[in-house]
Amino acid sequence: MSRILARYADIMDRISVFIGHSCATLIFACIGVSALEVVMRYGFDNPTIWSTELAMTLCAAAWVLSVGYVTERSRHISITMMELIVGDRVWRVFRLVQMIVSAGAIFVLTLALWDPAIRAIERMEHTGTALNSIQPVILKTAIVAGCILYIFQLLANIIRWIQATEGELVRGH
Repeated sequence: MSRILARYADIMDRISVFIGHSCATLIFACIGVSALEVVMRYGFDNPTIWSTELAMTLCAAAWVLSVGYVTERSRHISITMMELIVGDRVWRVFRLVQMIVSAGAIFVLTLALWDPAIRAIERMEHTGTALNSIQPVILKTAIVAGCILYIFQLLANIIRWIQATEGELVRGH
């Protein structure tokens, strides 16, 4: 059983890293869109109606979908001073508590976001702006997907904690 769990953790780690690296292309696309808008607005005095909305969508999707990668690498914001004060044993217990509480909170958040995301897809919600894009559908769906990825990665991290195979990633090295 422990081998199956370790295999799950390995697969989930690879999925999170792949998605996290893939999200970098969304950030580069956002930079390109923003640069084009600057040229169009200030160079040609002809701003676009779509660049701001597209840039926001790209950045938000990248941020939400990369949560598994950040969790896998233990690169999220944490209070490192506490780690120095309480020592390794207590900090290890704190990490488990943090992962369990996070998984529970994100599970509840996912349940709360599920119906609005489904409704947005069914209605094919639009922004109501000049572009009138389907940004609400994209972002509501991406948030739910990000929450699910986060929960799955937290489960992988809990497995690694139980098996004491967290390694260097715990301290962010």
